[in-house]
Amino acid sequence: MERLFRLAENGTTPRREVVAGLTTFLTMAYIIVVNPQILSAAGIDQGAAFVATCLAAAIGCILMALLANYPIALAPGMGLNAYFAFAVVGGMGISWQVALGAVFLSGIIFLAVSLAGFRKWLINGIPVSLKLGIAAGIGLFLGLIGLENLGLVVDHPATLVTMGNVRAAPLLLGCLGFVLIAGLAARNVPGGIIIGILVTAALGIPFGLTKLNGVVAMPPSLAPTFLQMDIAGALSLGVAGIVFTFFLVDLLDNAGTLIATTHRAGFMQPDGTVPRLGRALLADSGGAILGAALGTSTTTSYIESAAGIQAGGRTGLTALTVGVLFLLALFLAPLATSIPAFATAPALVFVACLMAHSLRDLAWDDTTEYLPAMLGAIAMPFTFSIATGIGIGFIAYVAIKTVAGRPGEVHGAVWLIAALSVVKFALA
Repeated sequence: MERLFRLAENGTTPRREVVAGLTTFLTMAYIIVVNPQILSAAGIDQGAAFVATCLAAAIGCILMALLANYPIALAPGMGLNAYFAFAVVGGMGISWQVALGAVFLSGIIFLAVSLAGFRKWLINGIPVSLKLGIAAGIGLFLGLIGLENLGLVVDHPATLVTMGNVRAAPLLLGCLGFVLIAGLAARNVPGGIIIGILVTAALGIPFGLTKLNGVVAMPPSLAPTFLQMDIAGALSLGVAGIVFTFFLVDLLDNAGTLIATTHRAGFMQPDGTVPRLGRALLADSGGAILGAALGTSTTTSYIESAAGIQAGGRTGLTALTVGVLFLLALFLAPLATSIPAFATAPALVFVACLMAHSLRDLAWDDTTEYLPAMLGAIAMPFTFSIATGIGIGFIAYVAIKTVAGRPGEVHGAVWLIAALSVVKFALA
């Protein structure tokens, strides 16, 4: 263990790493409940999605532990799963098999970019403002879905959206769950999100809103989703934009998470570089590829890993611990599939609020920076498409910088993505 993780060199112990891994797992365990429920909206078997979620998370964590020796955990990403289920499958009418094929191809592109060194050019070329806008926009997109699942937001023929029945029991219980999650987060309670979900679901039992299927059992079959991705369908021209969106969001999300967590762990160099970044991104891309093969949306690094780092995690043993716990969670399928939508909706809204926090760091004194970022962020929920929001943000960035007489500030990567977005919109 010492040779593999270099515990002494990193000033840590096996006990500290295991405790850190448990802390990280508790902060992100909600994904084993939320992700299968979101994917089931796309027509994917919920039991198979549960198994795929646990296995994809476990494999991603183990890859991160062994390849990069970082205390960073992976699992199917929030926001991308909603884009997969509600925008790609639900909105565009694309089958979930083709959507999984798009996730698989985006992982292959991510892997190729990481190996070729193109990754650095692309990540460094995209301005911080657009990165922050994308993160916040995905949060707003996720928040809209959460409010809809909660029943607080419903459709309206005249105003598009309006307030739902605030006297409905599921909505009231969901609001209580959100307050509970927020309160636990304010108290820095590990696992506050999963506690909130479970308490909210339990409160629904007396009202007949929650039907408990059990707690522990053998894992459901993975057969309905295993290797069901349609790669040939995803290679068609009409899906190319979806593949690119999965790739771009995964790349930016991973880069942001890795930078934030390695900085908190003290790994970042004085010049801002991150040691073993290439290995970490290989773990991420490998997790995305294998996750698609198992039957889940994009697997990515989790910012919740910061909780384990705060608890003392400094090596891959933390990530390995998280991976083992996800494997043990495979036997909790009856409990996970018993959780109703009104109990998971508060978690979606809470995570959305966390993601929108990135807007704080925008350069609010520079119109050419904050306007494109905000346009992209606002467009995501109102067009119900992460891809559209990204495209609008990049096009606006190029256009506003050019009109402002500052086209020289636009990196080649931004020009490239903006041009591809124009072509995409023109062919839509």
